[in-house]
Amino acid sequence: MDIIIVGGGKVGGALAEVLCHEHNVTVIDRNEQRINSITNDYDIKGITGNCLQTANLEEAGVGKCKLFIAVTDSDEVNILSCLIAKKMNAHHCIARVRNPEFDQQLVFMREELGISMMVNPDFNSANEIAKVLRYPEAINIESFAKGRVDLAEIRITNGSILENLALSQLSRRLRLDVLICAVQRGDEVIIPNGSFVLHAGDKIHMTASHRNMVRFFKSISSAYREKRVKSAVLIGGGRVGYHLAQQLREMSVKVKIIEIDPKRCLELSERLSKVTVVCGDGTNQDVIREERVYDADAVVSLTGIDEENILLSLLAKNNGVEKVVTKVNRMNLMQLSETLNLDSIISPKSITVNQILQYVRAKQNSDGNNVATLYRLVNDRMEAIEFVVREHKDYVGIPLKKLKLRSGILIASIVRGNELIIPKGDDFLKVNDSVVVVTTNRGFGDLKQIFD
Repeated sequence: MDIIIVGGGKVGGALAEVLCHEHNVTVIDRNEQRINSITNDYDIKGITGNCLQTANLEEAGVGKCKLFIAVTDSDEVNILSCLIAKKMNAHHCIARVRNPEFDQQLVFMREELGISMMVNPDFNSANEIAKVLRYPEAINIESFAKGRVDLAEIRITNGSILENLALSQLSRRLRLDVLICAVQRGDEVIIPNGSFVLHAGDKIHMTASHRNMVRFFKSISSAYREKRVKSAVLIGGGRVGYHLAQQLREMSVKVKIIEIDPKRCLELSERLSKVTVVCGDGTNQDVIREERVYDADAVVSLTGIDEENILLSLLAKNNGVEKVVTKVNRMNLMQLSETLNLDSIISPKSITVNQILQYVRAKQNSDGNNVATLYRLVNDRMEAIEFVVREHKDYVGIPLKKLKLRSGILIASIVRGNELIIPKGDDFLKVNDSVVVVTTNRGFGDLKQIFD
């Protein structure tokens, strides 16, 4: 597939890194240093220039490109470049758009202007944070099969009923249909078998239906109801904070935003009803004490500086806040945050890249690829992939215990119609099933590749 990426920044570079292995990728950016860096690192074509100039688009081959992705730091440039590319016969166009003022025009832009997809990283980041605040015990929650399957990341604490439990005993102990499909122990990522024993400090990735996920959290925590987030302090009132405050308000959570910019505080006060907006420096300990930040059920660090967010979250955790969420964009700091045992780390860059990759996978489906959804987990060291069985193959109808999987792979769930199956040896695949696979390998584009 021919793909053009406009904008060679953090998101554009991350997309180029992933897509260059499977597609013909061209990146356009005004910054020559960025282009040189990307083309030296990856096997792609780079063009230094203005993406709004038709000569540059023609040089990139826009007329035959299957996918045009605009992720510059300007919403207007992204939209306009997509319109020009569409006029020059690009098949599908994706624009990153962050300004909330465009929210009401997404349908118009898609249906009338032909922009296939609008990605708002701030809104999507707020969605992810809201999800983990619904499940305070979870570090992260992903969904598959149109929301029928939840994949949750959880840390096992000292004294948990899961501590020192062999996975073969899990269903009997909890009386729930759940599957632990991956374990992160220190620097090691493990696809476990039934004899694997869980330890305190392990991070586990588990799949279940939404209903069983709720029951699971109730089973592992006698204080589940008390842990429900009823109040949250957001340190930083930028776009993520704005979208998150709206969602938390709908969840009946009492929200307080601490924002240092007086003009932004006024905007937030006008736009957000029933939300307390405090004008002050959220990194100042006097402000934190005066606003009783550590009395909240949850603290979300959303300043524009990753290091500040990490330090604020560590302080909140050390002062007894039950649920702490940290916004971090830089990959090296995300890896550092893992060693600090912070609760939930959200990266708008990673969320945006994942959403665009899902769209790319969906377009590949029309060319014979059967990947419906793909998430990269544990700092890109593991993938959770949803395949759709589109036609009868030699692995269809065969009990799973008779099929040989490649190493580092686990079938985590099968969705058949409205039924969720946590797979066992006698289960088998049917045409039209959605199959979630967790793997430490990379680059699977077809379900048949998981079998040896």
